[in-house]
Amino acid sequence: MKTTLDIKDDLLIRAKKLAADTGRPLKALVEDSFRVTLAVAEEPAQYQLPDRSVGDPDGPDPLTRYSWQDLRAEIYNEPN
Repeated sequence: MKTTLDIKDDLLIRAKKLAADTGRPLKALVEDSFRVTLAVAEEPAQYQLPDRSVGDPDGPDPLTRYSWQDLRAEIYNEPN
């Protein structure tokens, strides 16, 4: 299929140079660029958990001063 594209002059010059340097026609370079762009767009975005850290990661662990029984009481809101 034929189509007409308006491409900025500097971008077209760079694309033609790359095509010439690699010995490929400009058409192949444009098609490959479309393939790469479409493949990236079709990949599902990987979910990243937001950082909800609290406190200083290099600081002392505040839980080391509690025994297991104290931690359990704190978690379940039980009296000691």
